[in-house]
Amino acid sequence: MDKQSNLRLILAVAISFVVIVVWSKFFAPDPTVQKSDSTQKTHVSQPSNVTNEMIPNSALHSTIANTNDNATDMKGVPTNLQSNKEILVRIQSEEFDIDIDVLGTISQAYLKADKYIQPYQENIFTHIGRLFGMVSGENKKLERLPLFATNVPLYPLQMIFIDPVYGQLANTTKYSTDKTDIIVKDKPETVTLTQNLGEIVVKKILTIYPNMTYDVQIILNKPMHYIISNGMRPNADTESYVFHGVLLQNANGTIEKIEDGDAKAEGQNFNDVLFVASVDRYYTSLLYADKPLSSITVGAFGKGLPRPFINVNTQEEILHGYIGPKDYKLLESINPHLTSVVEYGRITFFAKYIFTLLNFLYQYIGNWGVAIIALTIIIRIILFPLSFKGMVGMQKLKDLAPKMKEIQEKHKGNPQKMQAAMMELYKKHGANPLGGCLPLILQIPVFFAIYRVLYNAVELKNAPLMWWIHDLSVMDPYFVLPILMGISMYLQQALTPTTFTDPMQAKVFKWLPVIFTIFLITFPAGLILYWTINNIISIIQQLAINKMLDARKNKEIMKHHHKKHINGNKNKK
Repeated sequence: MDKQSNLRLILAVAISFVVIVVWSKFFAPDPTVQKSDSTQKTHVSQPSNVTNEMIPNSALHSTIANTNDNATDMKGVPTNLQSNKEILVRIQSEEFDIDIDVLGTISQAYLKADKYIQPYQENIFTHIGRLFGMVSGENKKLERLPLFATNVPLYPLQMIFIDPVYGQLANTTKYSTDKTDIIVKDKPETVTLTQNLGEIVVKKILTIYPNMTYDVQIILNKPMHYIISNGMRPNADTESYVFHGVLLQNANGTIEKIEDGDAKAEGQNFNDVLFVASVDRYYTSLLYADKPLSSITVGAFGKGLPRPFINVNTQEEILHGYIGPKDYKLLESINPHLTSVVEYGRITFFAKYIFTLLNFLYQYIGNWGVAIIALTIIIRIILFPLSFKGMVGMQKLKDLAPKMKEIQEKHKGNPQKMQAAMMELYKKHGANPLGGCLPLILQIPVFFAIYRVLYNAVELKNAPLMWWIHDLSVMDPYFVLPILMGISMYLQQALTPTTFTDPMQAKVFKWLPVIFTIFLITFPAGLILYWTINNIISIIQQLAINKMLDARKNKEIMKHHHKKHINGNKNKK
């Protein structure tokens, strides 16, 4: 490969990287779900007033179709399910609150830890805006973070009977409860919800644990086919460059994903499912059982929003649920299969190992930023043999540049002869035209994996480095790291041997640090930290290799002069 091809390859990789990342960040479609209103007013019903009174529902026109034992015809399920935000039970703890409405669904869940209710990080733009009066008011901390949007068509633990009569009756009949206010501290608390439909009596015995997991035991006085949902996905994060929708894992390990906008109206059926989860960037609402769920149906509401249901035919069913952040360690402690809920896009197969190593380092270091630095060093050590080979190869190509230019001039009108002469030159001197590109190409999947980890891992939300970096998952508020990244990238290029003889090509290549700095300036500080440290290590390695190669070259020159001197003395004799 000649120098022009070498340049084209590097530029193609760099430009492709920039285009893909920028498009994904700024032009990915937004999910169509209404944002939650944290100021919504609610009312808690008292046990003495709770009866199984009917709730008018003139908007509910659809009937529920008869189905077989294994699946549900999603066309028969109402597209406007009954919703009543009148709170029946309020569950409180130090870390979260949960509201259960009079229809026996979890109508809202709130997070209360500082990590989730901290205000967004102010940056240089907000400071300038405040200085000139374009931004007013203080950036206040939330009292608690609501996870679900308002007026969504489906909530966790929403039940629908397949029988059309009981289906409509269940959606218009209030539950009663044995408790209305529950405080969860160090041990689980239990509440029993009862719905009297005449011949059918429904009991939901709900046990809530301190880590936001829960068990629900559903008991009917006689067997009936019904479906129950883990609910629509949380909507507590507006980031669009992540997967939003329903995710489930089959018993064979296959991950199925139905993204917002992609669900089919007729529904998709899945058998032997380990869990079903509705997810946004950081949070999830999921259900699973002690054994694989025999039948899951995922259909669509308006605009293709997925609506997941578990088919149940038993008189008594026990399910386990979780609502909260997609914290890897917590999910693993609940059930190892649930770690698949933490999803990093198409590069998940690689990114999950990057996160595992990063999390391992954090357990010993205690600072995510320093853990990223340690991770970068480890990755560079692993890639060092290839980096070393690539750097030495680039130096060889630089040394051969004059001879390469001679060949180009000599065979200017004959590309085939020029290419053959070039390959002969490479072979003679042990040079590899691709050697310098390989380390760069190998680092791109690592870069993307770290990029997705920093965007998706809720553990890094509001995780500080030091000084002005208070949140590694968002941009550097004062752009210090991006500027350092650009400078380090420029220094790295200045030290790296090149074979450019065309001034225009050299100029274009030198502009790459500026292009990268501009495009990455708003990316997560943790990602820029990785790239900056990576550049600094490359600079150190390049200086060491250049010194080693210079020493080797001087040694060869001295050896050549010594040999020439000896031969000269022999000739005199």
